[in-house]
Amino acid sequence: MLALDLYSAFASFLGTSVEFVEALTIILAVGVTRGWKTALTGAFTAIVILAVLVAGIGAPLVQVIKTPWVALIVGLFMLLFGIRWLRKAILRYSGLKALHDESESYEEELERQKQAGRTSSGIDKFGFATTLGVTFLEGLEAIFIVITIGLSTSNMTFSIAGAVVATIILLIVGVLLRSPLTKVPENTMKFIVGVMLTSFGGFWVGEGLHVNWPQKDLSILYIAASLLVLSWILVSRSKARLATRQHQSTSMGA
Repeated sequence: MLALDLYSAFASFLGTSVEFVEALTIILAVGVTRGWKTALTGAFTAIVILAVLVAGIGAPLVQVIKTPWVALIVGLFMLLFGIRWLRKAILRYSGLKALHDESESYEEELERQKQAGRTSSGIDKFGFATTLGVTFLEGLEAIFIVITIGLSTSNMTFSIAGAVVATIILLIVGVLLRSPLTKVPENTMKFIVGVMLTSFGGFWVGEGLHVNWPQKDLSILYIAASLLVLSWILVSRSKARLATRQHQSTSMGA
């Protein structure tokens, strides 16, 4: 179904973008302090390893996703992963948790790289390990998003395509700007991805438990819409309660 395929591609695009925006910040800091050859070599090595993992794991899993216990396991992992992202997004938009700031992360990594000793020549080992590690770790989460979404729609092609497009765009933008992508609405993207992952996860947990979903796969869209409404209510109520507490504290202080 084209609507669901596009939905999965969009979810993969956003999820991969969020993960690699954070990785790109560290790569840029390493590039500035320890050389672009070192930074890009480490990142490229990680991407190659991740690509092999997707090719080796993703395709076989597509063949067994319709098995109830596999659907249940995949759904539970996706549901827990999505709820974690959604919870953080709700806390951030409610004012109960600070918004993620890429410029702050960039400055912290710059300082860390400057304090570390340098390799005299060739590829800097510390810088290489840093970009390899961060790209691999962030990429693992991106892989989880890509594979589980691809499995959920039984169309890994659209899911991988969304991730590839996101990676290419971010690499091009990062190379051209050579500065943290502070203008990217990362927190909003995380909120949207959290909703999408939770909706996919809830659907596949139901599939594993033999729930008879109305409209079949399209139920994922209805679940996502319901989560958006619920999240908006939670954010609004939390903001109102926080404002009331702050007003009461100010009144008591006066």
